[in-house]
Amino acid sequence: MQRMKNTEHEIVEMVYAAKTDTAAADLLIQKYLGFIRAEMVKAVRRPQNGYEDEESIAMFAFYEAILNYEKGRGAFLSYAARAIRSRLIDYYRKEWRHRNLISLDEPFAGEEEDASRKDTLADGRDEYLDYVNREAGQKEIREFEEKLREFGLCFSDVADNCPKQKRTLEACARVLEYARENPQILDQLLRSGRLPIGELAAGTGTDRKTMERHRKYLVAILLAFTNGYEIIRGHLCQMDPGREA
Repeated sequence: MQRMKNTEHEIVEMVYAAKTDTAAADLLIQKYLGFIRAEMVKAVRRPQNGYEDEESIAMFAFYEAILNYEKGRGAFLSYAARAIRSRLIDYYRKEWRHRNLISLDEPFAGEEEDASRKDTLADGRDEYLDYVNREAGQKEIREFEEKLREFGLCFSDVADNCPKQKRTLEACARVLEYARENPQILDQLLRSGRLPIGELAAGTGTDRKTMERHRKYLVAILLAFTNGYEIIRGHLCQMDPGREA
């Protein structure tokens, strides 16, 4: 266990050195090229002759992870793996949209004069893209479930503790916004395993009793805004209607 901690500490030191030193960043990418390729293959998960585009995207995602990673918010390699997966999903989404824009309204060879490619499509779905999105979502949910378990929570606890009234939901949204603007709050949550209710109350004017009643819910949404969990964060826009999370 001590060896694992030391290894993670060394990785974090290398990451922080690579943030401002491109040579150090190149060395770090080369050192973890096997990891990058492995995560790429796990994300792609389909037979193919070559992964030139995907590998370039995965390496760039790893470099982005170096620049965006913040110490104290989880293991770097887990964060980098999520970044690689997210970038590849975006790539496939854009590829599918591009193919549709180019081809759907063009006449289809061998068909009648008025026929177009979109007339030949069964339901307009890309089964592989659906699969990629579903796999990515399931994996992120499993990782988030593990993180919740570290705090003694499960999804049913969070669902049961979700605010029912609009006023309370808005109060929780203020707490989240304040925590996002003050990353030390998220760091403190991860380090101590406890919600810093006093500091949140002072910073947002939210009633302490309200936060105590919905502590499990607040812990969950704040955890979602630590490193990673992009898909889960995308669903939190429901907290503040009309605005993206």
